[in-house]
This record gives sequence, C-alpha cells and structure tokens, in this order.
Amino acid sequence: MKNKDLDLKSLGPQALIALRKLNRYAGILFLLLVAAVYGFVLFRIDTLSNVQPNSDDVSAMSKSTSIPKIDPKVVMQLEALKDNSENVQTLFKQARGNPFQE
Repeated sequence: MKNKDLDLKSLGPQALIALRKLNRYAGILFLLLVAAVYGFVLFRIDTLSNVQPNSDDVSAMSKSTSIPKIDPKVVMQLEALKDNSENVQTLFKQARGNPFQE
C-alpha cells in the first residue's frame, strides 16, 4: 500500500478516475436508485395508511363537528317539488325505504 499525501491538487484527477470507473455501471446504478426511491415511497404510503387516530384527536373532531343548517327557503322549495311531481314522490318513498340503494 502506497502512502500518498492527500492534497487538493491530487484529489481532482483521482475523482475523474473514479468517475470513469463508475461510468460503466451508470445504468445499473440509476435503476438501483429508482428502485430505492420507489421502495421508500411504497414503505411510507404503507406506514401512513395504517396510522390510527388517538383518542384526543377523535374527541376533538367530535366536538368540532356541528349539525348542518338547511335554509328554510330550500326546504320549502323541495316540499313544493315533492308535492307537484309523482316521480319525485316515488324517489322520496324509495329513499325512505332503502337509503343506500342506487
């Protein structure tokens, strides 16, 4: 093993030699880099999708949710439409009977 002094002047040519040797494997190194990034993204997605909320977050959300307010004018218009149309009346009856039917 040779004992060379390491200075900035000799660092440039040594870096060029190393880059030339690595240039042969550029495609493989690129594919490995892309695979590593893809694997990391999949790992983070899996980790973040399985997070369960703690009880403090759940209680804060339940306190902050409010009952939606419906404008009385809109209610009156819907009632008028319901009374005037047989098709709408059947839709209301079906929705009351089975609200999850499409």
